[in-house]
Amino acid sequence: MKPLIREYTNDEILMKDIKSLKDKGIDNKEIYILSHDDDRTDRIAKNVNANTIGLSEQDLTNVLSNIFNKQGDELRIKLQEMGFSQKEAEEYEEDMDEGKVLLIVTNPEKAESFI
Repeated sequence: MKPLIREYTNDEILMKDIKSLKDKGIDNKEIYILSHDDDRTDRIAKNVNANTIGLSEQDLTNVLSNIFNKQGDELRIKLQEMGFSQKEAEEYEEDMDEGKVLLIVTNPEKAESFI
């Protein structure tokens, strides 16, 4: 099943929603943060004990190819690795170009009613 995804422009609201998810029983292993700004992604993930899309979520071939890819390409590949189509990944990457941060929850059935 495809993960649940929400877009945010306000980091405070995003962190509040993540706290709410955790309070409702969503495991932090099921919560991922993604944005165009690696520092922003890491800061948010660290503040709320969430995940970033790293080596364990990606195919080794994609990890190696991302070394040579532009950031937009890398983000689209990460989204596809999480279960989104190429078209969806392109649309979400464009939204990240505009400064949005993505919240991805890999247990959509459990999380959908909370955010």
